[in-house]
Amino acid sequence: MSAIPALSVSGLRKSVPGGRLLFDGLALTVRPGEIVAIMGESGVGKSTLLNLIAGLDVADAGEIKIDGGDLSAMSDDQRTILRRDCIGFVFQAFHILPHLTLAQNAALPVLLSGGGEAQGLSRARALLAAVGLEGRAGSYPSELSGGEMQRVAIARALIHRPALILADEPTGNLDPESAEKVLTLFAQQTRDARAAAVIVTHSDRVAAVADRSLVLTAQGLILRGQ
Repeated sequence: MSAIPALSVSGLRKSVPGGRLLFDGLALTVRPGEIVAIMGESGVGKSTLLNLIAGLDVADAGEIKIDGGDLSAMSDDQRTILRRDCIGFVFQAFHILPHLTLAQNAALPVLLSGGGEAQGLSRARALLAAVGLEGRAGSYPSELSGGEMQRVAIARALIHRPALILADEPTGNLDPESAEKVLTLFAQQTRDARAAAVIVTHSDRVAAVADRSLVLTAQGLILRGQ
């Protein structure tokens, strides 16, 4: 494994308007190729933690490093570049653009980072094939099932070889059979790419694909079952 964690969080503190403390002293390390599930009750701050890691929100205190880069030392523009270059996202609602083909959707991170269109589309076609959508590069999202759209989202999250993938309830809109297939695929492709992944979920089924399952509490993250 790499000596540098893909994600390193220490001493993280976050409160919400009104002064309610979500967590304090939170620590988390995720290494390349490792998948960590974060669980917990509604309102405990799981999505807030994901937003902090993504640099979309700012902690009250503490340190977040992604691939060695310290978010707290970065400007807004630098955090935007870090998200673009080092983080892949898989959302519950897919966020697949309806007017683009599957290949164009999957290639977006490459194109946004200044990569060539031909290179991006070539890698998109290869990744779409890897997630079971070979020959569908020219199709449009309206032609896909929910499970197929989430496969496109996985390809898009991996295409720029990010150090870290953040997933927020990635199978929440899928039927159980599709969810099972997508989860297996997500875990396989993430590990093959040597990306680290943090999955926020309520689902035991989703947590089962992770190397570790942690529960978020006001005292920080605790190993599930302890």
